[in-house]
Amino acid sequence: CCYKPNIAFYEALGAAGMDLLRQTLAHIPAHVPVLLDAKRGDIGSTAAAYAKACFEELGVDAVTLSPYLGRDSIDPFAAYDDKGLFVLCHTSNPSAGEFQKLEISDWQTLDREPNQPLFIHVAQTATKWSPNVGLVVGATYPAAMEAVRAAAPDAWFLVPGIGAQGGDLAATLAAGLRADGQGIIISASRGVTLADDHREAAESLRRAIEAFRSRPQATGDHGEQAVHVEPVTGNPTDANRALILALAELGAVKFGEFTLASGAQSPIYIDLRLLVSRPAVLAAAADAYAERLAHLDCDRVAGVPYAALPIGTAVALAADMPLIYPRKEAKAYGLGKDIEGAWQPGDRVVIIEDLITSGGSTVKTAERLREAGLVVEEAIVLIDREQGGVANLAAAGITAHSVFRLTDLLDTLVDSGHLTPEKRDEVVNFIRVN
Repeated sequence: CCYKPNIAFYEALGAAGMDLLRQTLAHIPAHVPVLLDAKRGDIGSTAAAYAKACFEELGVDAVTLSPYLGRDSIDPFAAYDDKGLFVLCHTSNPSAGEFQKLEISDWQTLDREPNQPLFIHVAQTATKWSPNVGLVVGATYPAAMEAVRAAAPDAWFLVPGIGAQGGDLAATLAAGLRADGQGIIISASRGVTLADDHREAAESLRRAIEAFRSRPQATGDHGEQAVHVEPVTGNPTDANRALILALAELGAVKFGEFTLASGAQSPIYIDLRLLVSRPAVLAAAADAYAERLAHLDCDRVAGVPYAALPIGTAVALAADMPLIYPRKEAKAYGLGKDIEGAWQPGDRVVIIEDLITSGGSTVKTAERLREAGLVVEEAIVLIDREQGGVANLAAAGITAHSVFRLTDLLDTLVDSGHLTPEKRDEVVNFIRVN
């Protein structure tokens, strides 16, 4: 489709790097477009200089831009009516939601829907600035992509996040393809450049895209998208790579020798309580839960005391879903509630747990909720430790949904260089016998 050099890595090398960029551009066949990843965004006069540098000095065909300064930062680029502009909308990084998911409430402009996420307003507004404006929408948040496609049904999307960042190709295509089966440019830079065979890696990705687009269910009777994004559970390609790496950097996943509550010695320790100390990572985890929750029949979510309560709160906010939770001990004063929050018997409740080992705490929580007349048939966990918990929950009438399995986490850490293959094998052998 095109080449997408990232100017930052050339600029970091100084004048020699810019010479190298020009050499790189000179080697690209004239019939292949060049999309410069520059993410420029500044006031009008500066933007005009940036536009001249990109389109006249370097001669590229398209560029990525930041919309934060508004239309006058984009207009100098749009003046080149034969060039493409890709405006940052909902990006693929873990902290994307810090600004992009903020809800706006501007009642002064009647054509603006109140309380919509900022990234949706960007999609609706930026695509009106020029017919050449496309949007940068990350593959790591398929639910957000689906929302952007609804807001900008005709726009082209530049989609980073497939491959090294953990985005799932099928979910991305299902959420982002236009009604005509087009509208997406997949960016898989590291997945190609770090492969042993660059050509085969690129061809393999192209074949996978074409295979998806040719599926009968990919479009409806009138060309409209009819693919349902199923909740993903347990496939390594579906695990949110960025979230896994963020957990490792946070110190929530440790390797060594640890004594578990049972007294057993474990080569791995996972402490998801640390999520509360890194709001951006907690928000990314909550988004992953919320994507799975969107496919379930649910009136309430229930956090398992105590580790999962902050996670449950974050999920409730991300999914706009009421939260309840059972107390570990009934109150001996006030109303003496066993279950906090507003609920009615017959409400369908999805349990939110941090991780699942044997599933004992989840089953106990379900029993208490069921005793109160609530319906509990589903639970969502961030990590399935693959030590029998899913089967134990199934025996209790509960279907478990995980964001990723422990082996997915281990494989990602090995691939990223955070973990040796030998340590991975040690942990896998441990969970198989415990």
